[in-house]
Amino acid sequence: MIKPLRICRCLGMMLIICALFAAGCGGIKSDTKPSGMTVLRIGAIPAEDSEKMRSAYQPLVEHLAKKLGMKVELFVATDYSGVIEAMRSGKLDVALFGPFSYVLAVEKANVEAFAVEKRRDSGTTYRSIIITHPDSGINNLEDLKGRTFAFVDPASTSGNLFPRYFLQKNGIDPDKDFKSVIYSGNHTAVELAVKNRKIDAGADSSRTYSNLKSQGAISDQDVKIIYESDPIPASPWAWRKDLPEDLKTQIRDALLGLAQEAPDAMNKNDPTVEGYAPAKDSDYDIIRETTKVLNLDLNKMK
Repeated sequence: MIKPLRICRCLGMMLIICALFAAGCGGIKSDTKPSGMTVLRIGAIPAEDSEKMRSAYQPLVEHLAKKLGMKVELFVATDYSGVIEAMRSGKLDVALFGPFSYVLAVEKANVEAFAVEKRRDSGTTYRSIIITHPDSGINNLEDLKGRTFAFVDPASTSGNLFPRYFLQKNGIDPDKDFKSVIYSGNHTAVELAVKNRKIDAGADSSRTYSNLKSQGAISDQDVKIIYESDPIPASPWAWRKDLPEDLKTQIRDALLGLAQEAPDAMNKNDPTVEGYAPAKDSDYDIIRETTKVLNLDLNKMK
């Protein structure tokens, strides 16, 4: 006959084993990386000097790594097409695009927008601008004819797509009416080239202009704006569509909650960024319509 004390001891051991097993299962579940991935690779278009961008986005990289429980690596390309190609080839998982480069990436790299930058001064939009030196003698678009001009990059929204649209709308053919045309590679380079009188005028974004003024890199004695476009949807974060759904959810939640959870992880080079808002692909249909007006074939662009 089994003694009552022995029965109690057996039952106690069984309860302890069950409790440890339950706790172990719970621990495995909470420690599992989303979708089994161990590294998330994010990229950004070269809006300014690559080293400054790396420094600016490092707090965000660290925050994402903590939230997702995995290593996060940052890639800053030398040109816009570099980020698109990296997404297409599967070397990047998530990237911050310009509006036009995003539309190109949709066609070439199977990506989808999920968040958009939100700024203190302009919300989720910004503008394309034409700038010149105050002493250039250029006061309007008509005065640009016969002058040297700088665009940013063929895939830049405010630095190429929209300027070409409103220049043509105002009777200026960018391929014929300028003395010479260059692509500077990033927005800051256009501002500094105008400031230093390397070019007569150039296309840029209102964001870069405001940032450089706030940093003291340019002043009203260096650069003036002679034209502003209508509002443009701001730069979106996009992921590859084939990423696991659980990982997408965690990435989106981390970005949309950034302003509340880790405000110090915002873009350090741009104090006007105050958070991220939800975005969807159709928000960028206006970009697609502009490419049609300009007769641009997205499939033939780099």
